[in-house]
Amino acid sequence: MAYRMIVLDLDDTLLREDLTISPRTKASLMRAQAQGVKVVLASGRPTGAIWRYARELELAAHGGWIISFNGAVVTDCTTGSVVFEQALARELIHEIHDLACEHDAGILSYVNDQIVTPRANPWTEVERTLTGMDVVEVPDFKKAIVEDAIKVIVVDEPERLKETADRLRPRVEGRMNMVISKPFFLEFTSLGIDKKHSLGHLADRLSVNSDEVLAVGDSYNDLGMLQWAGLGVCMANGPQAVRDAADHVTGSNMDDGVAQALDRFVFGEFSEA
Repeated sequence: MAYRMIVLDLDDTLLREDLTISPRTKASLMRAQAQGVKVVLASGRPTGAIWRYARELELAAHGGWIISFNGAVVTDCTTGSVVFEQALARELIHEIHDLACEHDAGILSYVNDQIVTPRANPWTEVERTLTGMDVVEVPDFKKAIVEDAIKVIVVDEPERLKETADRLRPRVEGRMNMVISKPFFLEFTSLGIDKKHSLGHLADRLSVNSDEVLAVGDSYNDLGMLQWAGLGVCMANGPQAVRDAADHVTGSNMDDGVAQALDRFVFGEFSEA
């Protein structure tokens, strides 16, 4: 199969632990783009926290795209224009805040390119590191969210967060999208919005069939796009459930897993050394 589009999650997939792209992986992606393959960066991160990698990979020069906020925003790197955006209603964000309080969990969202939270904690610090945004503590979270926002994240210790997700699922199902993106991040977006949804719309826009798409990810918020794509590849560092759902498991993000997958499936070179 000749793949026309490569879709990549960022954290723990394209990026190493130091949040950089390895030279081997970058070279593979530049080679693929030189052959006419479109590269799409699909992440739960805000758009502004993805652009540095889009610039590094020269996506603007090669017709690449950004899917950000877990699918809530789609951006054309060539023009810089947003072609799709779907925010989560303010009232639903307020409801999620109340649910988080019920379960003694933290919460954060975004206002004016800042991370807003009632109380800074280790997980808001993770988000600050990932996004480069400032963290602002607000005395009243609901009053700080005066408009619809792209997404909201409930944060907690991984084991507690799994329990919280199980309890919240029946209360939010059919009204909003909920997914664990990192073991300590439970993310909420507008109903029906996820990476799969926006990837499908983008593929239609570019007249690319699903079987012409190679998608690579590592976590639960990547499941939909991995199953939709013609070839869904999970990183070795992904959880077992995601590895089981993928068509292929490649090396970890620390072992050039993305480059390994491209060598095998795009370039037809089967060495994974």
